[in-house]
Amino acid sequence: MRSLRHWESNESGPFEIYVRPFPSGSGKWQVSTAGGTSPQWRADGRELYYVAPDGRLMAVAISTPDPQTLEPGTPVPLFQTRLATGAGVVPGMSQYVVAPDGTFLMNVAVGDPSASPITVVVNWQAALKKE
Repeated sequence: MRSLRHWESNESGPFEIYVRPFPSGSGKWQVSTAGGTSPQWRADGRELYYVAPDGRLMAVAISTPDPQTLEPGTPVPLFQTRLATGAGVVPGMSQYVVAPDGTFLMNVAVGDPSASPITVVVNWQAALKKE
């Protein structure tokens, strides 16, 4: 398959993740097994990530042995997310991205508001010279 397109659909009940060839659109494979939203490809296109209903980030290996066949692997949980929800979140917009090096950038929920803030000190080397 030259290119694959992913999407989420609730046509069978709960939201699930599907993949199909693009642009031909022939064939369709469900890659999630217990629900999922927010699919994102790994940079090389050999793995698809999505968020399970319990908030875990899942990974599914995708192989294409020939132009007409797609073989999704078994979904594997990577880690529990704390993706943001509520008024500041745009419906339908993914709350994470996958960087080309495989790291994740996530819009996470704010923790305990009484927790200590992080302090960033800039130009700290100049402060050392004054002593």
